[in-house]
Amino acid sequence: MKLLIADDEPPALLKLRRFLADIADVDVVAEAGDGASALQISRDVAADAILLDIQMPLLSGLEVAAALPDGMLVVFVTAYDEHAVRAFELNAVDYLLKPYTRERLLACIERLRERLRPEAREQQRVGLIGALHQIQPIAGHWMVPHRGALQRVPLAEIECVESADNYVELHTAAKSWLDRITLAAFLAHPAASGFLRVHRSHAVNLDRVVRIEPIGKGDAELTLASGRIVRVSRRYRDALLKR
Repeated sequence: MKLLIADDEPPALLKLRRFLADIADVDVVAEAGDGASALQISRDVAADAILLDIQMPLLSGLEVAAALPDGMLVVFVTAYDEHAVRAFELNAVDYLLKPYTRERLLACIERLRERLRPEAREQQRVGLIGALHQIQPIAGHWMVPHRGALQRVPLAEIECVESADNYVELHTAAKSWLDRITLAAFLAHPAASGFLRVHRSHAVNLDRVVRIEPIGKGDAELTLASGRIVRVSRRYRDALLKR
């Protein structure tokens, strides 16, 4: 079991690392001292779960948990019990209150083992897909994780969608939102029927296009209502003109 641990207090990290070192099948692959670092590391390392403090600088543990890569399990390790309800809303596997004992940590690791069993992961995947199907079709809106919650973003305000590896950036005239979904998966969703791919890394809301300008070699540039310019590659030009 590969774990990422995050706490802004070095003695707390040391205790966690020392206890985990005694568990044969546990490997601490990385550690972080603040929320922003924890989130970045979670995207860079292959970890099964993160043991996460809640009160941390830059991003809270709750904010980190809401934006973790799909499939990474969460255990909160904190001195504060008032966040327990929100923690389990974020599908936390466990909630360790400091000061915890070695035995309590072992029980937590056993819960992680159970959740990491292949049959348990498949049940979780199916459950998450069902939950998203209930959330996303809110008429005219897209739901994105934001500061430990889900934010409703009107689709009519999204001008373009930009691919960023396994994420997309949803650009409105005033703000951009990051969501963990591929561009292809976004465009395949029924709620995104008003969007069209115009480049390998971009799709646009056709209602927000105000100008199409050829720029040679079959390529073109779109001007959107906010003034944003988006490149159209010749591969997608004919589909755009047809729409």
